Formats: sequence, C-alpha cells, structure tokens
Amino acid sequence: MLQLTNQERNNTLMSIGHTISRKVRDFLFAAVNGEFLIFLFFFALAGVFWLLMSLNETLEREIKVPVRLVNVPDNVVLMSNETDTVKLTLRDKGLVLAGYVYGDGLKPINLNFKAYAKDSAGYVALPMAEINRLLYLQLSASTKIVQTKGDKYEIYYNYGLSKKVPVKWKGTVEPEHLYFISNVDYSPDSVTVYASAKLLETITEAHTEDLSISNFRDTLTVGTRITKMRGVKFIPEKVNVRFMTDVLTEESIHDIPIEGINVPNGKVLRTFPAKVNVRFVTGVSQFRKLTKEDFKVVADYDEIADGKKEKCTVLLRLVPHGVSRATLNVQQVDYLIEED
Repeated sequence: MLQLTNQERNNTLMSIGHTISRKVRDFLFAAVNGEFLIFLFFFALAGVFWLLMSLNETLEREIKVPVRLVNVPDNVVLMSNETDTVKLTLRDKGLVLAGYVYGDGLKPINLNFKAYAKDSAGYVALPMAEINRLLYLQLSASTKIVQTKGDKYEIYYNYGLSKKVPVKWKGTVEPEHLYFISNVDYSPDSVTVYASAKLLETITEAHTEDLSISNFRDTLTVGTRITKMRGVKFIPEKVNVRFMTDVLTEESIHDIPIEGINVPNGKVLRTFPAKVNVRFVTGVSQFRKLTKEDFKVVADYDEIADGKKEKCTVLLRLVPHGVSRATLNVQQVDYLIEED
C-alpha cells in the first residue's frame, strides 16, 4: 500500500482547496455578470422606448438657417454680409426635427440678387414671409414655422466704381538664420477693387491678411485672402504669395566711378580718387548678377562751390534691390574744379 508523507498530504489538500475555491469564484462571477448583463439589456430597452416616445411627440425647436446671396454682379459692393443666418422656430414631431438638426440639416436659402435688387436704390427690405416661402420648399409637409426672428431681411449695397491696385503682403515672414527673402511674387499681382468714388481715391494697395511664417529656407508659396474693408469689394478675394529665399553673404565691388552732380556748364569736377569700392550684404545668387553699373556714387558740386572745403563728400545714391548695409571704402575725397 502506497504511503504518503505529511508534506505530500498537505500539498494535495492545498491543491484541492485551491481548485474548489477557483470554481466557487468562477461560479459567483458568472452569476453576477449574467445578472448585470440582464440589467443592462432592460435598461437599454427602456431607453429606446423612452427615446421613441419622445421623438413621436410634437415639439418646437429654434434653429438657424443660412441665407446666401447669389448672382451678385462684380460691380456690386455689398454693405451687408453675403452669407448670413436667420433664426426661426419650427414645430413637428421630434423625429422630424432631429433630422433637421442632426441629419443633413436645412440647405442654405439662396436669394437671387438680380431678382430682388432691380434698381440702383442700394437697399432691399425683403419680408420674412418671402424667406419663409423659400424655406417651406425644403421642409416636410408636416412642419410648421411658428416664429421667425425679425420682420424683414435687409440688403445694403452700391454699384461701385473700379480700378486695379497692386497686392502687398502683410505680417511677419522670417526665414532661417543666414537666409533672407530675396524676392516676392504674387499671383495675381493685382486685383480689381470696387468702391464708392470717395473710398476708391484712398485705396492704393490691396493687403493680404496677416501672415505669420518662420523657419523656412526654400521657396515658399502661401495662399491667402485679401483683407476685407467695409464698403469695398476685391476681385479676386484670394491670391498666392511666393517668397523666394537666398543665403546671405558679405561681398564688395571695386572701381565704381564717382559722378559729379549739379555741375554748371563750363565746369568740370574731378575727384581723387576717381573710383571707390562698395561693400554690402546680399544673397549669393543676387551677387552673381551684380555689376558696378548697378551702383551710383556721386559728388555734389553745390557742397564745394564756394571753395571753402578742402574735401568733397561722396554719397552712394543708387543701390540695387536685394542689397543692404552698403558702405563706401571712403567718405570724402580730394577734388579739383576745372574750366571746361
């Protein structure tokens, strides 16, 4: 007969106890989970019945409907918003109202500008009954409009004169360190502006909305809108701005001749030296295109006409686009005035 030691007997008893404990725990959890799932099922079922009953009741709900002016001629300047909203209260079954609010919703009411603005009075007061009539075209047959905010929909406009103005960007655009903006292109580079004669006189440029761009090194194209002005219309309203960058470098060009200015007939102004050097900062690609003819250095005869000054000041009068911090290697030179 097989004899078990005390240790083996204890291990066997512990194993049987763990098995029984696990089965009891699994049974209890299964019972609890089953009851909980049954509870959730009936709770969800009650919620569905409540929702169906609520949606079947007749309710009222305030909603906003977009109103949009269409077929507006280019030369018409709207003083009111081209897209607006009207508030109204609808009455119908909850299910129908939910479709308006949470479904596809109500489409914008399109008002044909040409149909309502038949003269140049500059003002149209459209009765809300007309808005309601257009809205009923897309409502369910059972839906009623209970109330509409306001008694009329107003449109203010004028027939503006026009002119073309250049586009200019506005804001902060900063490329990476050691890079700079070498050139800016616009597409289109000008827009047509419509406004009253008085306003039109004050508009010389069309500015973009504020741009905020930093840390770029390659050519960057940005699409942006023209900044809106009350009583003014820009066509087109959107433009593309292209910022071209270049690497900064410090360079110099030698032997730029000094030209005399304001020299009277019969006189000749000679300077010593006759040529100077200019040092400047520009882009690498820009520097390759520069010649000394792109700069102009002058000496003004009027400064030394009375003969009291021993030296003549030389000035850098012309610096090409894309060049900054330009300085001459000398600021004053000796001179001689001769008869021609």
